[in-house]
Amino acid sequence: MTAYLIVRAEVEPSAKSGFDTWYQNEHLPDALKAFNAISAKRGWSSVDDNVHVAFYEFPDLEAANSLLNSDIMKGFIKEFDRHWAGKVVRTRELVEFSQAI
Repeated sequence: MTAYLIVRAEVEPSAKSGFDTWYQNEHLPDALKAFNAISAKRGWSSVDDNVHVAFYEFPDLEAANSLLNSDIMKGFIKEFDRHWAGKVVRTRELVEFSQAI
């Protein structure tokens, strides 16, 4: 069943505008293509103004897990850190749907 890689980022307020522009114009389109994901979505939390969440959809958990351990992901992490180290703290998790109605 479908799985999602969810990336939650806590962004320093002073970096928010630049982060948003970079994510919109560079990171999300590049990641969608490189990750071979079905779709990619992102947005800002309505509860915490400085929390950004991105969702990458995969056909199954195996495909998402393969990405997490890949050289592609290592390269994206390195590039992300080059731009945002010290300004953004992020976590990643995988969620596999167990039910859809």
